[in-house]
Amino acid sequence: MSVSLIDYELLNEADIQALHERGVVLPLRYDQIKHYLPHRYPFMLIDRVTACRPNEWITGYKNISINEELFNGHFPDNPIMPGVLMVEAMAQLSGILGFISASQTSDDGYLYLFAGVDKVRFKKLVMPGDQLVIRSKTLMNKRDIYKFECTAHVDGQLACSAEIMIARQKVGNN
Repeated sequence: MSVSLIDYELLNEADIQALHERGVVLPLRYDQIKHYLPHRYPFMLIDRVTACRPNEWITGYKNISINEELFNGHFPDNPIMPGVLMVEAMAQLSGILGFISASQTSDDGYLYLFAGVDKVRFKKLVMPGDQLVIRSKTLMNKRDIYKFECTAHVDGQLACSAEIMIARQKVGNN
């Protein structure tokens, strides 16, 4: 089950209005995502954002291609997406939610940095040709520390779940 360009069944008029007030028009593609994430090829792991309710949740996906260099070593005869990269994709999508919720982009001088992970579970192998549909839901926001409940599905089956923590930090602060 792939995701359409925009997950309209997840959005209501208030969601679309809240996004427009923040200058966000879905779907977010690479040319927009790069303003939220400092990552670039080969480490930008979100291909598209398809739905978002600021301060609450976000949905996006990563298309898994055999052309990704990681499959040269993981594993050449049986290519499998490393679980740690699924977790990183969840953290990246959560960071985009943080930026959208704050009506900011990385151009405003902030980053959302991976701060921790709990309750990680891997349930399904993810292979080339799959589309990893990722959802992140805000659990907590306290003093620029955010906690999210994240899931990643392939064809409607749970592939990975985790609680992700990210920290909002001004660029240049150590």
